[in-house]
Amino acid sequence: MPTRPLILVTNDDGVMAPGIRAVAAALRAVGEVMVCAPDRERSAASHALTLDRPLRVEEQEPGVYAVDGTPADCTYLALLHLVPRRPALCVSGINHGYNLGSDIFYSGTVAGAVEAALRGVPAIAISIERHTPTSFDSAAAFARALAEEAIARGPEAIPAAALLNVNLPQSAVSDYEVTFLGRRVYRDRVDVRQDLRGRTYYWIGGPEENATDLPGSDCSAVRAGRASITPLGLDLTHHGLLHQLEAWQVGSFVRAAAERAR
Repeated sequence: MPTRPLILVTNDDGVMAPGIRAVAAALRAVGEVMVCAPDRERSAASHALTLDRPLRVEEQEPGVYAVDGTPADCTYLALLHLVPRRPALCVSGINHGYNLGSDIFYSGTVAGAVEAALRGVPAIAISIERHTPTSFDSAAAFARALAEEAIARGPEAIPAAALLNVNLPQSAVSDYEVTFLGRRVYRDRVDVRQDLRGRTYYWIGGPEENATDLPGSDCSAVRAGRASITPLGLDLTHHGLLHQLEAWQVGSFVRAAAERAR
């Protein structure tokens, strides 16, 4: 009997979050599921790795591991030590709250998938509109369908150094768009307060102000009630600026001619 594909599941909302429970249950129809996620909420942890202290792991139930670290820690630890074999796919989420546009740079959900992509494992990050009460049923069904398609197409379906970032509105969806990253704007704010002993402390970050409706963007898709699938690449090189910099003269320093792959 052929071995079922292994799917690694992580998140940044914590191992007990309803979103990760919903997607893990849905993905068990696709393959064998292993969960490795933070033991508490680690939202906006981005791609932090814990290098200044040891990590603790607790197997809460068979195949479900809680780690006292970040989402990137969880994926790293799972892939290098905990998995019984190489996963066919890593799914990070379902996050309670969108990860649109520039959110990807702060998102622990996206970082969990990025860590898998860095290690050559096809990866999907999935997030849903923040809403109360929240139902993850539609998002879990979409994740299952997308995972089935990705696994059926083989390991090259999501190429090395790439991943998929998926966002869905709270309402049930029947269609999706393949999108690019939109522009999500937040109000920059620092609240300065004092504790009961007169010491100053700070809260940073403000609410979302708007999301520019650029046709074809992830922001536009979810506003239209559709799921968005945005392919992300891990090469952040700005190739236009790369060529412009060749014309710069930096003082008396000599620019060496770089040998680049064509």
